[in-house]
Amino acid sequence: MSEIKMTGEMRTDYDCEVIGLPAEMWAECLFKIEGEDDFHFELIAEKKAVIHIIIGDVQWKGTLQGLKELLKGQS
Repeated sequence: MSEIKMTGEMRTDYDCEVIGLPAEMWAECLFKIEGEDDFHFELIAEKKAVIHIIIGDVQWKGTLQGLKELLKGQS
């Protein structure tokens, strides 16, 4: 059997909650906002975690550390 390397959680303001979603190598979520671009997030659990963010036709892909550095530069 495969090893569980990460788990996911999702909550909404309608008191909906899903916890403990197991994943070995990757997980993704997609949010569709009425009248706006879709938001798609993917996490790949490799030696260094890879994150892929897509908002409409704009996307960014890099490591978790790269995203942290990008966000630090924004503040």
